[in-house]
Amino acid sequence: MKTDIEIAQETSMQPIGEVAAAYGIEADELELYGKYKAKLSDGLWERIKDRPDGKLVLVTAINPTPAGEGKTTTTIGLGEAFGRMGVKAMLALREPSLGPCFGIKGGAAGGGYAQVVPMEDLNLHFTGDFHAITSANNLLAALLDNHIQQGNSLGIDPRQVLWKRCEDMNDRALRNIVIGLGAKADGMVREDHFVITVASEIMAILCLADNMEDLKERLGRIIVAYNFAGQPVTAKDLKAVGAMAALLKDALKPNLIQTLEHTGAIVHGGPFANIAHGCNSVRATRMALKLGDITVTEAGFGADLGAEKFLDIKCRMAGLKPDAVVLVATVRALKYNGGVPKDKLGEENLEALKRGIVNLEKHIENIQKYHVPVIVTLNSFTSDTEEEYAYIKQFCERQGCEFALSEVWAKGGEGGIELAKKVLDTLEHKPSRFQVLYPDALGLKDKIQTIAREIYGADDVSYSPAAAKALKNIEAMGFGNLPVCMAKTQYSLSDDQTKLGRPTGFTVNVRDAYVSAGAGFVVALTGSIMTMPGLPRVPAAEGIDVDKNGQITGLF
Repeated sequence: MKTDIEIAQETSMQPIGEVAAAYGIEADELELYGKYKAKLSDGLWERIKDRPDGKLVLVTAINPTPAGEGKTTTTIGLGEAFGRMGVKAMLALREPSLGPCFGIKGGAAGGGYAQVVPMEDLNLHFTGDFHAITSANNLLAALLDNHIQQGNSLGIDPRQVLWKRCEDMNDRALRNIVIGLGAKADGMVREDHFVITVASEIMAILCLADNMEDLKERLGRIIVAYNFAGQPVTAKDLKAVGAMAALLKDALKPNLIQTLEHTGAIVHGGPFANIAHGCNSVRATRMALKLGDITVTEAGFGADLGAEKFLDIKCRMAGLKPDAVVLVATVRALKYNGGVPKDKLGEENLEALKRGIVNLEKHIENIQKYHVPVIVTLNSFTSDTEEEYAYIKQFCERQGCEFALSEVWAKGGEGGIELAKKVLDTLEHKPSRFQVLYPDALGLKDKIQTIAREIYGADDVSYSPAAAKALKNIEAMGFGNLPVCMAKTQYSLSDDQTKLGRPTGFTVNVRDAYVSAGAGFVVALTGSIMTMPGLPRVPAAEGIDVDKNGQITGLF
């Protein structure tokens, strides 16, 4: 069986200008990065911004398991299926982080015959957006420490520096560090920290900014520290905004590539959904809505994280209204939620399936709380049985959902025709009446409580003294009207990754909170979630290589 990278490397790609032309994009509206990648110009947006929007379809999933769900693969395959049916569809996806590529999860280009290409470029340096974000983040950190060193006219309290450096790599040794060691000229000694680039506020800002003016306004609002009087100090106070914006000038423009079947894919931004808001950029989604009759986008991890943040943060801020949600599951993942060990998932087990399907049930209920129609799709495996399919189909239909089998990994767009037809039928006959889960005016603790109870199924929420104090201070500073971005394990509906299925009788534990004033949301850290992941015992990096001809192997 061919690997994903082998399939991608054997594909004959179209020059990106030809892909763009199929969507009415003119040659001078592309900024080329070689033959197969391009950035979309601000001029293109100005030309198309007054067009009516197409339909917006969000793809999400159940909680991820070691068995794999294939959410991105399904998203790409659905776009390819629309293309085969003569429907003008555009994909809007996130860029992969190097951390998972070299860690355990792999890249984010899809899989099998439902991939975006060039696969190696996308999974590695792509067009340099993440490097620009990392540089802007660390420039602000350098300016902050330099200001303290050069007299500290803003009265910054070194014990209350909030801004962290970042790196787009899983590097646990950088979570907690000490800087300024050495001579007096080497800076003030203090504790510092790193986050992974995809969890940085700069990433969130880039993904939520409307344009350069909005980007600069948001950058200026970043709270980097408190002064000795307890007042916030911002990036604007440090005169950092102009230089940061200069680094981000090109990164702000969305990127265009293609699927294996030459469907257009706008790929831009990449915040994680477990520790950030998990959605591609607002600019990319808006541009896709103007260029295609249907935009297919995705949000990270399960619906309890990515979809909730897409609906309650991104849609709230950008005024987007999804028309349908595709919820991805697999027979294997449902059996895993039912207690079957990973090495036994290929065996038919209807009893375990019945126990584990409650995870899917909860995600269906959650999406329905937003009054958006749901289509459940099963990403098929050869070990699945007809009896298992029949049970899941009947279960979904009892929940008021459409159901379709997806075979896009093996068959590309052809394997997504059944799903595409269900989506089209839903768009035509089941209108969306989208509404967010909670109002802006609700207090921060009440927002957290609403998400924990309504989406996770928790009985209650507990707060550490640090979290309670932080939330009180955030509201006192005037940020109580912001939405909440929950940082939580992706593996469970609860904040304990060992609780599979549909846990009940649990309390969500909020250990800390902080405001991302530039991004425009408040982050609540739950359980033991880390903002700088670590590498596994056997990192994927050990299997990646490049031969004498420059051919990369081992990426997945």
